[in-house]
Amino acid sequence: MLKNGDIHAIKRLHHKKEKLILACHVHHVHIFASDIEKSIKFYQNFFGGRVILDEELAGARNVFIGIGNGRLHLYDQPPKNPGKGSIHHFGIQTDNIEEVVSKLTSRGVILKKGITDLGFWKYVMVPAPDEILIELFQVDKAMLPPKFVDYFE
Repeated sequence: MLKNGDIHAIKRLHHKKEKLILACHVHHVHIFASDIEKSIKFYQNFFGGRVILDEELAGARNVFIGIGNGRLHLYDQPPKNPGKGSIHHFGIQTDNIEEVVSKLTSRGVILKKGITDLGFWKYVMVPAPDEILIELFQVDKAMLPPKFVDYFE
């Protein structure tokens, strides 16, 4: 996994060639939960899940669970399309959301709304092929509330 120093070195190297490589990685999968307590227990009991955050976000209870080096977000809402439709979105963390959004829109990707800026966290929902939804986001670790610091790269 790249560290901040590595990212800056890559940017310097590629700026000389007039290219910019953005650091992006899959951060989490966000799934609907028709019985959120049952889902929490399932991931805790079978996969060693640790509840990192449990609070209301975007109008519903959200539970962020760490499993090994990965993350799972549970959304307290029944799936709109049970089965494969139980995944709400997956998250890709970037170090420059504006640049990635510019690239997406310049190549024809239509966003329902622009970047939401919460100060320490910026995000935009990106439609992908096969009706998959991606949360593209960037965090400012210097501004993060303490409860989030260890959760983000």
